[in-house]
Amino acid sequence: MRSIDMTNVQEAGDFQRPGAGAYICIITKVQDVPLNADTGKGDYLKIWYDIAEGEFKDYYTTMRKDHPEWENAGSYIRSYKEKALGMFKRFCGAVSESNGAYEFGTKNMDESTLTGRKIGLVFREEEYVSNSGEIKTRLQVFKEFPVSKLSEQKVPDKKLLPDSDRPAKPMDDDFVNVPEGETDSLPF
Repeated sequence: MRSIDMTNVQEAGDFQRPGAGAYICIITKVQDVPLNADTGKGDYLKIWYDIAEGEFKDYYTTMRKDHPEWENAGSYIRSYKEKALGMFKRFCGAVSESNGAYEFGTKNMDESTLTGRKIGLVFREEEYVSNSGEIKTRLQVFKEFPVSKLSEQKVPDKKLLPDSDRPAKPMDDDFVNVPEGETDSLPF
């Protein structure tokens, strides 16, 4: 191994990440994805956010800066399709109530005005199957709320994968191959 001078290197500590709960956040970027008539996909806002206060302030911005391949960290989708308008209205109300005289959702539908606005977000843990087939846990936005209602928020239960989506567990291999014709060393 080559010689390394670690005189001025700080030892890494435990990696801390936010947990499930309610956070005051700031919207850092918004992209409108219009409906694609050929695929039927779209009709939503992709919203990037970061935690605005406390121990995890700027957590996602730092993560995206340190790991450009994780460009979607700290983002979620809020659909404005007909069947999702109730959730979209909750989003609009949460942003409007969190930002004084600012209003979004009736007269103002310019998504570019959302950048820099505060919003309350409730995160919950969700299980998922990783590319390697392992069950892991991630944080997902569960709902939005006005920042003035932070203390009223309940932490939702962890969303577990249904049994049908869980990878099959490998069977324990307690069997021993016995060469053909070998019977003298068998215990029965």
